Amino acid sequence: MDDALRVAARIGPYFVWEPWDGDPEFRPITELSDPDRLTARVGAARDMLARMGGLHRDDLSERVVASTVFLGLAARLVSAPLAAAAVGGAIPLVTQGRVLWRPIENGLLPIAYRSVGFAGCAGEEAGAVAATLTETVVEGLVAPLLGAFQERFVLSPQVLWGNVASALGGALTLIGTGRAAAVVEAMLAQGPLAGTATLARPDPRQEKWFLVRNNCCLYYRIPGGGTCGDCVLTPEETRLRHWRTVLAPRGK
Repeated sequence: MDDALRVAARIGPYFVWEPWDGDPEFRPITELSDPDRLTARVGAARDMLARMGGLHRDDLSERVVASTVFLGLAARLVSAPLAAAAVGGAIPLVTQGRVLWRPIENGLLPIAYRSVGFAGCAGEEAGAVAATLTETVVEGLVAPLLGAFQERFVLSPQVLWGNVASALGGALTLIGTGRAAAVVEAMLAQGPLAGTATLARPDPRQEKWFLVRNNCCLYYRIPGGGTCGDCVLTPEETRLRHWRTVLAPRGK
């Protein structure tokens, strides 16, 4: 049933998890929570954002950059399992000891897995699928990394859990199925994600869902950053205008 992860990988780069082939450059995911590694990754991102914006790195708050880095990492960890469950029909029963990462300077973090079990879920109710994903992926895989970011960069857990919700919302946008939406909605109603965000479907005729989070990832504090489409700080009219643009027929 690891075909489920192959199906997920076709959606896009954030959904790619590869079977581990023994490459020694891949490291246990637990090592990603090491404070020194986190400092290095956030420092590299801080330097890159400064170059892109023509800024000095001191113009960028380490805490704010850390929040955006965590959001990207959370997306890498939740997207593939969600898609595998929603469109591949099987939940990867991941544990920290079975997921690996490969250090790179910039770009999407390569993720590999080894000897992962799967649970078929094609006929399961969305709530049951959500409960398994919450236990294995959100609490088992993401929570330890979240705790490391919270401790090292003194970030609010509300902000960090909101980032996890945002990562799920981004994955849902790309998956774009009612099954995925039902699972994400159920995940947002239970466990550590409860109260972090809600889903909206402005047009019941279209399979388009939008996540609205109840907090902010802090990206607006980066000079020129602004607010994200799902941010609680985004004005309602701006949000609705964006939704109308996305939902409008092409060419209009």
